[in-house]
Amino acid sequence: MPSVLPLGDPAPSDGLLPPQAADGAADRAFGLYVHIPFCAVRCGYCDFNTYTATELGGGASQDAYASTAISEVRLAAEVLKTSGLPDRRMSTVFFGGGTPTLLPAEDLARILGAAIEVWGLEPGAEVTTEANPDSVTPESLQLLADAGFTRVSFGMQSAVPHVLKVLDRTHTPSRVPQVVRWAREAGLAVSLDLIYGTPGESLADWRYSLETALSYEPDHISAYALIVEDGTKLAAQIRRGEVPGIDDDDHADKYELGDQLIGEAGLSWYEVSNWARTPEQACRHNLAYWRGDDWWGIGPGAHSHVGGVRWWNVKHPTAYAGRLSGGVSPAAGRETLDAETRNVERVMLEARLSSGLDVSGLGTSGQHAVAGLIADGLVDPVSAFRGRLVLTLKGRLLADAVVRRILPD
Repeated sequence: MPSVLPLGDPAPSDGLLPPQAADGAADRAFGLYVHIPFCAVRCGYCDFNTYTATELGGGASQDAYASTAISEVRLAAEVLKTSGLPDRRMSTVFFGGGTPTLLPAEDLARILGAAIEVWGLEPGAEVTTEANPDSVTPESLQLLADAGFTRVSFGMQSAVPHVLKVLDRTHTPSRVPQVVRWAREAGLAVSLDLIYGTPGESLADWRYSLETALSYEPDHISAYALIVEDGTKLAAQIRRGEVPGIDDDDHADKYELGDQLIGEAGLSWYEVSNWARTPEQACRHNLAYWRGDDWWGIGPGAHSHVGGVRWWNVKHPTAYAGRLSGGVSPAAGRETLDAETRNVERVMLEARLSSGLDVSGLGTSGQHAVAGLIADGLVDPVSAFRGRLVLTLKGRLLADAVVRRILPD
């Protein structure tokens, strides 16, 4: 969740949605995202809307946050009902941040319980929380599992101490196998998040991190190339020459190695940066984003999408809490997507999935581009013949360029 909010139209103070949001809603999945904006330490590469305790003032209290979030849950239920949306149970719930597990597990359970009370959960629903390895205990993980959480995504990032130091990560590598074991004992599925391309990380370092992560036999792995965002501590360090810059060829080498080792360990890619041990263990919440389903985002700076209407909350926890305590929607702005924009976004997102993109839905120039993409080795020819555009490994390395070539007229 980037810290800079987009431009858009003013959002109504009551939060009500236009009639088009309800069109076809019964055929779309509904999910909930809960943003926990607190971190013990701000990582040098992070551009998300997060705050340490020393950055907060006024009414922005971690102790009060669960109650504030629950206020938005109840507001959301009322807005959806009044806007004419059908009753839908949640298919997925995702607690992200920040570090959700900086809040007591009891608070996370309270927020989830309030959401289940107003919407209910689909049978077999996926309920995930992100966590730092140093922010959980066996007891807290068990409490989350008992409350209905099914999955935990640990921010491992690297197994190499000097890489973790550059990233300002606070856990030690030896902590990761311990928390993975605790999560499994609680009955939770386990995902590990990795970052490659950190300044000073060698290919051997990256191989060691991959092999170490895979030795814990996770159900899911996310591996993201480090992006240096303007305004971050890391960007300033690179600008001053204190650490080396980012190298695209290095990223490509590390992605190829990651795909090789993760595949050899029995996990398959289903999105450019994500691999799962079985199709059922893919992150269904993220798939809902990529496929354009509906979700409500709880929390400061959180984004929501319902039926082509997208909106985002005010950024600061104090402003967020103040609006809710005053009975006003925390939405700062919104946009209503037209058919062309929705189709462009569909192409951009679905092209990154292993399930592929329906070629018949492309514009004329996009369909003509497919032959060139096949010739360049970017698209699987067999899938294309069957009407789906599926990226090859080379295509995944150049996913953004592929999308630019097939965007509709």
